[in-house]
Amino acid sequence: MPSAEIITIGTEILLGEIVDTNTRYIARVLRGMGVDLFRTITIGDNVERIAESIRNSMSRAEIVITTGGLGPTIDDPTREAVARAAGVELEFREDLWEQVVESISRYGRKPSENQKRQAYAPKGALGIKNPVGTAPCFIVESSPDRPAVQLRDDQAVEVASAVELRTQQVRRESVVISLPGVPNEMEHILHESVIPYLQKRFNLNELIKIKILHCAGLGEGMIDEKIADLETLSNPTVGLAAHTGVVDIRIAAKAKDETQADEMIAKIEHDVRARLGDVVFGADEETLENVALKAVASRGWSLIGLESDLNGLLALKLPRTTSVSSLQSSNLLDSLRAARAESNADVALGVIVNIDDRSADMALITPVFEKTHHVTYGGPPRSLPMWSVNLALDWMRRRAMENA
Repeated sequence: MPSAEIITIGTEILLGEIVDTNTRYIARVLRGMGVDLFRTITIGDNVERIAESIRNSMSRAEIVITTGGLGPTIDDPTREAVARAAGVELEFREDLWEQVVESISRYGRKPSENQKRQAYAPKGALGIKNPVGTAPCFIVESSPDRPAVQLRDDQAVEVASAVELRTQQVRRESVVISLPGVPNEMEHILHESVIPYLQKRFNLNELIKIKILHCAGLGEGMIDEKIADLETLSNPTVGLAAHTGVVDIRIAAKAKDETQADEMIAKIEHDVRARLGDVVFGADEETLENVALKAVASRGWSLIGLESDLNGLLALKLPRTTSVSSLQSSNLLDSLRAARAESNADVALGVIVNIDDRSADMALITPVFEKTHHVTYGGPPRSLPMWSVNLALDWMRRRAMENA
């Protein structure tokens, strides 16, 4: 299967002015097609640095996708950079100019002179129509013996038919696909033109499916000890990602179809759950707070929360939570008892953080027990509130599940 790299272009991304969402979107699309993504890169608006990055990516991967830098201004450098990387000149394309004129006319305007820059493309590139924006896109195929077939306006990818006619002996080299940086434009063109092109060009007939298992109650290191052998597998692959108080286990399977991928994932998931038990609290879109609330609700219990110095973080997780300023740890249990009695709730969960010594106190009262818990934290102070809340939610989840 082919490998891919993504290059996002724009100084505004490097400066933190905007957040790059295109990489994540393209990565998920490639994953669904069975394409291995090995690198993602962000480069500022510098022609030579972009060209160098593209050349390097072309030497490593069959598919290089760029986003951004296709606008009409001087600081939109992608066209020139791709041409330099491919070793060809830029050429004015009348067909691309017609696209620009047509796009601008939809707004009741005529294109300005500088918008002619958008009608230039690397020599021999395959033009891609952009029906939702003003910037035409293009594909540069590095193989010199592959004919440049222009994509028709009324068909997303005419080049696919030409690819089908070529023999399997044709040497496959890199393709550079340049897409707009505007997310809705990029997404539309990706689905309408790029996916069909890649499917034909590389005979893609596999997919990669991923399932995420969420864990709480054990740190990343301890989980790693329990499933280390699974992390050495080649297909499915297993990896860990630590968050604040939660650890994700990623199971990724490459297969011919979704059914086969599901079967491969299910086998590994069963093994992971058998080793970790109730440390695994959910999968994919399930969240710790939702699982904890369901565990309480399954006992027929009502719930209230009490927090101090959390800036409303527990209240975001538990609907009936009261925030109290500067509540002392020694008063937490008594205050929680009073709040529970006043609200006539079955369960009460209280959390206090102590930023100065990086610690937290929590208390839990249920119809069958009440208990306090003091914990210390070794991470960055700003993460203490989230870590404490997740720890408390997992504590409540486990106690609600006991003898349920």
